Amino acid sequence: MACTHVESLSLSPPTPAQSVYREDCTQCFDSIDDAAGLDVCLQCFNGGCAGDRHHANLHNVLLGHPLALNIRRTRKVVVRDEPPAKMSKLAIAAETETDRYDTTLAVKCLECGIDNMDTSNPKLAATVDGIMKANTFSRKEEVKAWEQELTSCEHVLTLQQGPPRKIESQDLGHCSSCDLKENLWLCLECGNLGCGRAQFGGVGGNSHALSHATGTHHGVAVKLGSITPEGTADVYCYTCDDERIDEDLATHLANWGIILSERQKTEKSLTEMQIEQNLRWEFSMTTEDGKELKPVFGPGLTGLKNLGNSCYLASMLQCLFDMPSFQRRYFQISEDLPTVSDPAQDLETQLRKMADGLLSGRYSKPDSDVIASEHTAEVPHQKGLAPAMLKHLIGRGHAEFSTMRQQDAFEFFQHLMKLVTRSVHPASTADPTLPFRFVLEQRLQCLSCKKVRYSSTEQDSIFIEIPLEKLPAEGDEEPKYKPVTLKTCLDNLTSEEVVELTCVSCSSKDGFTKRTLFKTFPEVLVVNAHKMAVVNWVPVKVDVPVIVSDDAFLMDDYLSKGQQPDEEALPEDEGAGAGGGAPAFVPNAEALAQLEGMGFPRVRCEKALHATGNSDANTAMEWLFGHMEDPDIDTPVDLGGGGGGSGGAAAAAAAADPEKIEMLGAMGFGAPQAKKALRETGGDVERAVEWLFSHPDDQGLFGDDEGPAAAAESKAPDALAGSSDLPAPFKLQSIVCHKGTSIHAGHYVAFIRKQLANVDQPSWVLFNDEKVVEVVDVEEMKKFAYVYFFRRVQK
Repeated sequence: MACTHVESLSLSPPTPAQSVYREDCTQCFDSIDDAAGLDVCLQCFNGGCAGDRHHANLHNVLLGHPLALNIRRTRKVVVRDEPPAKMSKLAIAAETETDRYDTTLAVKCLECGIDNMDTSNPKLAATVDGIMKANTFSRKEEVKAWEQELTSCEHVLTLQQGPPRKIESQDLGHCSSCDLKENLWLCLECGNLGCGRAQFGGVGGNSHALSHATGTHHGVAVKLGSITPEGTADVYCYTCDDERIDEDLATHLANWGIILSERQKTEKSLTEMQIEQNLRWEFSMTTEDGKELKPVFGPGLTGLKNLGNSCYLASMLQCLFDMPSFQRRYFQISEDLPTVSDPAQDLETQLRKMADGLLSGRYSKPDSDVIASEHTAEVPHQKGLAPAMLKHLIGRGHAEFSTMRQQDAFEFFQHLMKLVTRSVHPASTADPTLPFRFVLEQRLQCLSCKKVRYSSTEQDSIFIEIPLEKLPAEGDEEPKYKPVTLKTCLDNLTSEEVVELTCVSCSSKDGFTKRTLFKTFPEVLVVNAHKMAVVNWVPVKVDVPVIVSDDAFLMDDYLSKGQQPDEEALPEDEGAGAGGGAPAFVPNAEALAQLEGMGFPRVRCEKALHATGNSDANTAMEWLFGHMEDPDIDTPVDLGGGGGGSGGAAAAAAAADPEKIEMLGAMGFGAPQAKKALRETGGDVERAVEWLFSHPDDQGLFGDDEGPAAAAESKAPDALAGSSDLPAPFKLQSIVCHKGTSIHAGHYVAFIRKQLANVDQPSWVLFNDEKVVEVVDVEEMKKFAYVYFFRRVQK
């Protein structure tokens, strides 16, 4: 039976603006490497699995797109009976996809049931060819992310080149000032060749290109080995001391007799070396006696490919999808799910896809490619799943997570929790972030009149400072730090301190005692360990061993008892001004002077001292380094006493908008915090959400600023997140560990407690990107822990 759809449908190759999903299915991780292959829609280029899950058929039923290109890929078995060919001086004999795989193509019509149509048909040939030549979705997003990182500069745009001449071939062989033959940089102004700086991975360099730029003031150079026929290359401006883009690279190279289309990339780019360097922060994959750790496979034991600096995302996703609430919400789904026309752009679909990929066990198997190509007797690791579509959606519109740079894993956790909270859930109790939420209660007591005020804030994590005490150095070794216990850190978090505030009741300036305790406990307690030291005014991450037992421990001592019958509350409507009765904030004069002496603006100094309890300059300075990019960093802090003038009236009006307060309330924020955020951001809900997540400890607005009804509501909420039931035993379930000198560099992995087959007790499993192995001893790794996940356990 002939297919009538070919002639009736209008087909055209994909444009550069369209995404082509020809690697894996947009609704599951079945891919072109599976036996049935992947069906790529010839009309919208959606990728749908052709196997037992029938997502390609579902796409056709939903959108009426019957024609698809089936792509199947199989690994070639290469038998080498002779040594490989000698590598030429300026070539990288990199194995291509054609060298590794056989690819089979077939055009099918899902409605007519025809599986092998004539691909030479003029209406099909151009579209098929366009699909196969187009960048895949993941590659396109990767290129877009890197490109948005780099810009041009005035030194590139105003580049003046010397008289044209052809550089002799022998001159391309080595640096003009030494004999180095790799890592060579061509000055685009005069044609000088100089070696670069020594680079990651043992690449040599004597910085002669930098010396040339310094001596001649010729700022722009290109790395010869990085040039591709497509026009990409490493371009560096020594004047700006940064990587740049040269839109006229072909013309600038032609001036020196180098034809772009004839060049081949022969060395790793700076970006590739940066990614490789991050991956070099390797966590041990061997036992004490040197044996390789045993790979494990099965449900909940699936690795994730590193997309380039994406280990922060992989490690955090592994920990979150290990939690029952995420499993119930995105994997153990009983209700009928709505269908979407563009699953790759739907966060709900991609979270379900991730849950299925990680938890089903369907993709947790040894990499057959490794067996075929290496013939190794060892059990190989997994191939791993590529979370490209989910990474794109999570990072969409975000200044940091949309890039290919390494990111802070804890900041990623906060961002993802925000997105999930704001998602539409089938029931109010289905929000998987609910078990993470709890309430902290702060108690303030005037040192003079002894009156108290209690205030509370809802959170999904806590931040603990790790005490830093250097141990005596041994020889030339890096300094080590004295181990601390988790209990010490929690004791410090909940300890009483004195803050400099003016009492609105008795007007005393003696200050207040402040203590923060838990009003309720969550089911899952997330703890971020702050291990930063300031060296020459630069924050540097240090490795401080934190001792955390594998056994359950009680949190009972950290539960607040609330206001006692013999305690007198501070009045809500007293004091100078109409600030709602909150104690007026007076910045620590000595710390303020020190911060201003460092060059920080006064507004930022006051804000930092306000956010850190008005304690000392060092603590405030660390807060400033971590909040430099806050959108409201230069917005004056609320020092109490109310605001006057039209600006204050406008802010108060913005804070009192009941519809906006309700919107923020639906996201899990209390009325006081919502009002404060709206006032600080001029009533902009989106900015208010960002403000709330960057100020988790802010108690919000109480008293007259929010109105009697709302104040009463905040004091007696219908239901508090978490539970105050005792006892409250918690047990360590997983940790995200980090190696490196900065949370924005280095490497992240996850250690998770799992119940393995044929093992009586839970075992620790290391998730190192696609490598998933059983760990015998996790104690050594705990000192690199950056984020802890504790689960509340039964008594």
